[in-house]
Amino acid sequence: MIGGGLAGLAAALDLAGRGHRVAVVERKQYPFHKVCGEYVSNEVLPYLRRLHADPAALAPAAISKFLLSSPGGRVLTATLDLGGFGVSRYALDDFLYQLAAARGVTFYLKSTVTDVTFDPAADQHRATLADGRELTARVVLGTYGKRANLDRQLQRGFFRQRSPYLGVKYHLRLPGFPRDVIALHNFADGYAGISAIEEDKLCFCYLTTRQNLKEHGTIPAMEQAVLAKNPRLREILEAAEVLYPQPEVINEISFAPKQPVEQHILMCGDAAGLITPLCGNGMAMALHGAALAAAAAHDFLSAKTTRLAMETAYSRAWHAQFGARLRVGRAVQRLFGGPVLSEVVVGGLRHWPGAVQALMRRTHGQEF
Repeated sequence: MIGGGLAGLAAALDLAGRGHRVAVVERKQYPFHKVCGEYVSNEVLPYLRRLHADPAALAPAAISKFLLSSPGGRVLTATLDLGGFGVSRYALDDFLYQLAAARGVTFYLKSTVTDVTFDPAADQHRATLADGRELTARVVLGTYGKRANLDRQLQRGFFRQRSPYLGVKYHLRLPGFPRDVIALHNFADGYAGISAIEEDKLCFCYLTTRQNLKEHGTIPAMEQAVLAKNPRLREILEAAEVLYPQPEVINEISFAPKQPVEQHILMCGDAAGLITPLCGNGMAMALHGAALAAAAAHDFLSAKTTRLAMETAYSRAWHAQFGARLRVGRAVQRLFGGPVLSEVVVGGLRHWPGAVQALMRRTHGQEF
């Protein structure tokens, strides 16, 4: 696995549980924070339980309601069909890492892969680490997230396209915020999500543009000038206790289509395709993608199928499971780009609850 996020850790647990030798290369040391909404649809629970990795051990928040506000503060609410849970990546990733390490997965921490080549004669990959070490593997999963220098080396098309988006995340305390609600608040050229995670904390994560930040100079100034125009966000920004001094920030977030197989590497999670935060289901997609990739890789490693058949099966399964979700996510994002259109859409959807439920179903999957 190149990358030890949710997809990499889940696939590592899955393949190790099937008797395969697994190694994970991760550039950080667990535990660590990531820019992420930290809400997970309950569709993933059967899979995590099959991996003997039930997140109940982390005492996550149980989330069953959805709230959406327009830039002017108009609100619509809905019930989440399956519901979900809130848990920080700091806690969840470390939990999965500890389980994987205990089950024999080899980890190369504080390491990065600078180059991956495929040798058709040997039918295997060779990965070069930044410190010069080389690893070989019959199957490589790309589980390194939204964007990495490896994408340039692989000449992936989206990497050459500039993206205007950046993401910002804090953990907060905010007395009185309901722990069963995930709320999404729109503002000019962006939207913010807030929901409960473990203990008494909240995850506050938003997507905005580099132009918004450039115009106002600093993140706090931008928040006061742009986000706080939504009265719901202004209440949060004024009342919340921020739990770490500097936010986590990620730049160049691209929602452009990607391919699930690149140069014989099976891409998973955000490396394969990123759903817009408005649709709030990226963590579940990462885990579901890991399940698909691990199943395809197992069949190949067990000599039940060929490499070509493995790659074809995974690509078809990935597109069947996620292709429509990503298209709907990009369409929904366009509806909430500007304040005027956002007001119209939220105002209309308030009186059309069936449409709200239909949109949520189109961006979520079934239990697996």
